[in-house]
Amino acid sequence: MKNQKKKLLEPAPVLLFVYKRILTLKKVIKSLNENEPFYRNELYIFSDGPKNKSEKIHIKKLRSYLLKIKGFKKIKIFSQKKNIGLASNIIEGVSKIIKIKKKVIVIEDDLVLSKNFLKYMNDNLEKYKDQKKVWHISGWNWNFNFPKHKYDFFFMRYATCWGWGTWNDRWKYFEKNPNKIIRSFSKNSIGKFNLDNSYNFWSQIIRNKKKIINTWAIFWYATIFVNKGLSINPLIPLVRNIGNDSYSTNLKGTITINNKIFKNYLPKKYPKKIQEDKILLKIIKSNLNPNLLNKILTKLFR
Repeated sequence: MKNQKKKLLEPAPVLLFVYKRILTLKKVIKSLNENEPFYRNELYIFSDGPKNKSEKIHIKKLRSYLLKIKGFKKIKIFSQKKNIGLASNIIEGVSKIIKIKKKVIVIEDDLVLSKNFLKYMNDNLEKYKDQKKVWHISGWNWNFNFPKHKYDFFFMRYATCWGWGTWNDRWKYFEKNPNKIIRSFSKNSIGKFNLDNSYNFWSQIIRNKKKIINTWAIFWYATIFVNKGLSINPLIPLVRNIGNDSYSTNLKGTITINNKIFKNYLPKKYPKKIQEDKILLKIIKSNLNPNLLNKILTKLFR
């Protein structure tokens, strides 16, 4: 029938990972509530546990607030009794839900979203679900004052994780195994992994092996890289990080890069080909100054 309404696509569930920062969390929820149609999305919250007795009061207060969140199609809270860390919380949470729902949108408790973030994520999860070259939908990017561009999106080999989405048939290949990666990467592969030796991302793999750090996102990037996948990124970020507080794990008192968002911005012009944007890649590589970006990169790939 001509007048029959177009069937609405089932949106991806939103996975929210929280710890003890209630003030930033409230801003995140407010920005989620300003998205439309947020009420059609299921919300799964993964609350990490306390590291010590002094943290229990903060987490108890935060979990009390979680029970007051309303408006979503469904809300389910998973609470850890003890602290398992951000990396384990995200790996376990994403793996748990994506097997059932087949696609997910992932945010954390320090990410404020533009009003079109959910639409952007759901549109792209639908658009590229059968394009196996695309592994990751990013909501944020560096945006080092990029020149005027004919598209609102660009493809890149790396994957940033301040607001992102993916599918089960890609995530199922995720593996956090630094020894295996180190054995399988050649010198040439390491150079390409480091964005043609513009920044030492590889050092995070080594530090995980040595148990100096315990992160997850660098291994997701490595998974995408090994499978010759790409990430699609908005030219203008739809996510702002507000995590520079006393509870920040990796980014205390440091600067962020282009940390502004345009609340009503919605990218529309897509690249015709699924291939890495060489022009923007060159700009990004030239701006990856280790002295300036080391701590923010550590946070991005935590």
